[in-house]
Amino acid sequence: MAGKPSFRPRKAMVLAAGLGRRMRPITTTLPKPLVEVAGRALIDHMLDRIEEVGIGDVVVNVHYLADLLEVHIGKRSSPKITISDERDLLLDTGGGIAKALPLLGDDAFLIANTDSLWIEGPRGNLARMADAWDDSAMDGLVLLASTVTSIGYSGRGDFHADGRGRVARRMEGRIAPFVYTGAAILHPRLFDNAPDGPFSLNLLFDRAIEAERLYGIRLDGIWMHVGTPDAIGHAETCVAESAA
Repeated sequence: MAGKPSFRPRKAMVLAAGLGRRMRPITTTLPKPLVEVAGRALIDHMLDRIEEVGIGDVVVNVHYLADLLEVHIGKRSSPKITISDERDLLLDTGGGIAKALPLLGDDAFLIANTDSLWIEGPRGNLARMADAWDDSAMDGLVLLASTVTSIGYSGRGDFHADGRGRVARRMEGRIAPFVYTGAAILHPRLFDNAPDGPFSLNLLFDRAIEAERLYGIRLDGIWMHVGTPDAIGHAETCVAESAA
């Protein structure tokens, strides 16, 4: 998209309010964002990535074992973190972001899950996403990984993408080449007329797909989904091999 103005998100949101049921029994007493991979909590891996691209303001939503998460976050000196409190009601991915919109400003912002890790390619993926963002064409830009080569993922994939990067949903009973990594750049207008209360971000993704305003960019490197206890070991092996 030649000629478009350069863009760097100024704010980000890390989604950290989930119950982590698939990570039990570890998450019986520990929120999933504090599960460690290679000696570092999942949420710190993601906050480090965000800080590397120069984003200094981050919103983190909390619900399950929120006090433990807040204490851990409070030990970081940067980036600046604001808590979006969902202790009273877990709002799901879409509802959680919608609640935090007043903290995220009027421009496009980054979101990321804590159970998403990756080994970078030659250039950082969050910076590549920012370079690919086109405000005139997009309401959302999702970071996609290969369905078959990702670590810790065994599903059928989520999306197809055309030659321009516009995404479409996997058809029922089929396999799609790309899985959503949980990282995206979103514009607040994506949430226009969003429902109140808890709802999935997928609802708004589907609206944007229909309007041809949801795009994807393929992750450069190796993606690891750390959603179960077994996935921790696989991710740590991948990290160790990449550093060898």
